[in-house]
Amino acid sequence: MHQGSMKAWLESSHLSGANSTYVEEMYEAYQEDPTSVSDDWRAVFEQLPPVNGASADVPEASHSKIRDYFRSLAQEGRSKGTSRVSDPDVDAKQVKVLQLINAYRFRGHQNANLDPLELWKRDTVAELDPAFHGLSGEDMEREFNTGSFAYGGDTLKLGELVKALKATYCGSIGAEYMHITDTEEKRWIQQRLEPSLGKGSYDKAVKTRILEGLNAAEGMEKYLGAKFPGAKRFSLEGGDSLVPMMREIIYRAGEAGTKEIVVGMAHRGRLNVLVNILGKRPAELFDEFAGKHHETLGSGDVKYHQGFSSDFETPGGNVHLALAFNPSHLEIVNPVVMGSVRARLDRRGSEDGLQVMPITIHGDSAIAGQGIVQETFNMSQTRGFKVGGSIRIVVNNQVGFTTSNHQDVRSTEYCTDIAKMVQAPIFHVNSDDPEAVAFVSQLAVDYRNTFKRDVVIDLVCYRRHGHNEADEPSATQPLMYAKIKKHPTPRKIYADKLIAENSIAADDVTAMINSYRDALDQGDCVVKEWRPMTLHTVDWTPYLNREWDESFESGMTRERLQNLADKISYVPESHKLHSRVAKIYNDRVAMAKGEKLMDWGFAETLAYASILEDKQRVRITGQDSGRGTFFHRHAVLHNQNDATTYLPLRHVAEEQGPIDITDSVLSEASVLAFEYGYATAEPGGLTIWEAQFGDFANCAQVVIDQFLSSGEQKWGRLCGLTMLLPHGYEGQGPEHSSARLERFLQLCANHNMQVCVPSTPAQVYHMLRRQVVRPMRRPLVVMSPKSLLRHPLAVSSMDELANGQFQNVIGEIDTLDAAKVDRVVFCSGKVYYELLERRRKENIDNVALVRVEQLYPFPHEEMATALKDYQHVTDFVWCQEEPQNQGAWYCSQHHFWAAIPKGAQLSYAGRDASAAPACGYPELHTHQQESLITSALKLK
Repeated sequence: MHQGSMKAWLESSHLSGANSTYVEEMYEAYQEDPTSVSDDWRAVFEQLPPVNGASADVPEASHSKIRDYFRSLAQEGRSKGTSRVSDPDVDAKQVKVLQLINAYRFRGHQNANLDPLELWKRDTVAELDPAFHGLSGEDMEREFNTGSFAYGGDTLKLGELVKALKATYCGSIGAEYMHITDTEEKRWIQQRLEPSLGKGSYDKAVKTRILEGLNAAEGMEKYLGAKFPGAKRFSLEGGDSLVPMMREIIYRAGEAGTKEIVVGMAHRGRLNVLVNILGKRPAELFDEFAGKHHETLGSGDVKYHQGFSSDFETPGGNVHLALAFNPSHLEIVNPVVMGSVRARLDRRGSEDGLQVMPITIHGDSAIAGQGIVQETFNMSQTRGFKVGGSIRIVVNNQVGFTTSNHQDVRSTEYCTDIAKMVQAPIFHVNSDDPEAVAFVSQLAVDYRNTFKRDVVIDLVCYRRHGHNEADEPSATQPLMYAKIKKHPTPRKIYADKLIAENSIAADDVTAMINSYRDALDQGDCVVKEWRPMTLHTVDWTPYLNREWDESFESGMTRERLQNLADKISYVPESHKLHSRVAKIYNDRVAMAKGEKLMDWGFAETLAYASILEDKQRVRITGQDSGRGTFFHRHAVLHNQNDATTYLPLRHVAEEQGPIDITDSVLSEASVLAFEYGYATAEPGGLTIWEAQFGDFANCAQVVIDQFLSSGEQKWGRLCGLTMLLPHGYEGQGPEHSSARLERFLQLCANHNMQVCVPSTPAQVYHMLRRQVVRPMRRPLVVMSPKSLLRHPLAVSSMDELANGQFQNVIGEIDTLDAAKVDRVVFCSGKVYYELLERRRKENIDNVALVRVEQLYPFPHEEMATALKDYQHVTDFVWCQEEPQNQGAWYCSQHHFWAAIPKGAQLSYAGRDASAAPACGYPELHTHQQESLITSALKLK
């Protein structure tokens, strides 16, 4: 509506003149929440004139200007005789009614009936009382316009309106969504909640399905409690509605076209979900309780960490379910799930996220207390990590983890308040009302699929037993557990309701209980929707039971490499580069022509190009991965004129593998966990996480400890993730020197991962290609360089890339008379070049240098070859830059002892033991470095 026509409309309407106050107050309501007024009024307010005649893109006019504008219209209307006066009191109350509606939308959840135990004492919200808004009992029989409230037509008696508002916003569902800034999302939620007064309408079949879920949840726990008394099972009892909730989510997702669902959850209720949702055979679970296990090469894990996969039939087709394995650090599984989902979406080409859905199930204390939750929320809409939204369920037993209460575990009213950081809607629901649970379950799926954003369901329940079944909760929660002992179970409450409304007969309820118990006795699958699993995920068969020493072909012809070198060094003329980047690419053109030897960045990029040409995927994330923290990679080129980007690696072949290089969120734990999840769902190609500095990997130590190093041993989960951790002592202090090599070596056992320290561009090329070409998938941990990226000696030729392979050990490269050598120095990484330059400068010819490029698994055969000419030597030294208690010395010296000739001695040259990984004073650093070099070369 143009300003002129709007003015004419206002002047001719009954809202001019004396009713301008009504318009002003309605505008105030609009300012507080645009959805609180009708579409017509919102259109009017959106077209209000800007301040001082400014252009339309100037921010909204101040309220005083609008007030004056309305008053001027009113004055003009009176002077023209067009004013139509109505009762100002009625008009003022009309605005108050709209404000009352708004109050329920904003704060109704604070007076909702959410606690099954009715112990949750909540203050009355004054704004929900009509009297607060100046509405009296006399007004209850008067009809008012209901604005955008989507129930009962345009007008309702105030009494009916209040009743509808209470039913919608203060019943078994507490809806928090008015913090969302997007009007379309808020209006969508209102259109789903308000017409039905926040309730679902279900036929007998659905009600029976809900009751079957509750029956299974309760029956499973009682059966385990009787069969294995005192055993830890982290019972779901009290939160039984989780089972029908999961079933309704899966059904709704299947109807919408979802093909896979990946679930991450905590301990509580896990065994119940395994049996009653995923279809794990009860007999298998009982064997685990009895201590039986299958003979495997791994250590195994406790029952409530185990994952499982199956197919679940829905009317929309089968849905593949995958419950992720998880450690006791519960929330860390969330980004792992997201990474797995992203890999599956990428493989399916499902950019909107519809075909694969993540569900994460949290505890009330954990979602509020663990920082990884915030990290995962933060990445939910970022380019490299979004998955089309996730459904997050909180099993809120109102106790926390063991004996705490909400006053001890959080500073907010709700445990779910963290979700507001990404404007996720939050639906609190009373778990003793399973139909309300079903309603919000379906609502959550639809919201996620519509807006591709996270949504939270807060299942407010209780915990019938202690933290585990051997715990005594009454000692610390006496009032709660006195109430719980008398409180009927969710199954009993719902069964009685269905019997009372004649939806199901009492005999049928009893038969249902007996039938489920008989099924448990038989030990077979109790999920009628379970179906034999078809191939929903990638085939891991080619990578199973592979050994390190298996032969594989990784060679590339020189011609093919030359072609790739030309393509990755080409940049369109129209893409203007920064002068420093242009210099790097000019050098790469010279390297491609053979006029210069290759540096690190060019050889590394060639490795990616060769993998892409083989139609394999490359995925690289890290805080500076596009350009490289140390300005060496520049795989993503930024146009200095218009900020567009160009990736030469996307132009290596007409048909090539996809490549994603993403500068990640400023997080280590969540990003590394995401990439671990991605690599466990995508064995092909190369998945890399690069730390900004290797030191920062310690922020992700829980991922390294509980997933990366031990996932195969505990769960049989293969993973080919590569970690690039910049490492090297350049005098940059204790947080910019060490990637904590020693921690990775301490975790090495059972051939669980590779730890490499490449020292040449050719080595990094072959190492990265080997990670893809070799038919084995285990993590690769790389102590990658900083100063070596541009070191004049750290260069390689095209022939070294075309004709060589990764060398686990590199022997002496200078022409030394082996007979004169009386000392052999072992080393890894940057220190080698300092030793080499100093040895050449001092003309030392009796000390040989041997580089160990792969510290684990230790390359005994290659080492023997490197030392074959030095069997007469009795003096061997391990030289490292790290302090003596760090680096490789303590963890690897038994390998060095095994490698040297019998009777020889092994000594250490390096920094003294230190509590800090490096010193912060440049002068001290230089002194220490000089000391370890001279010690290793026998210069003092």
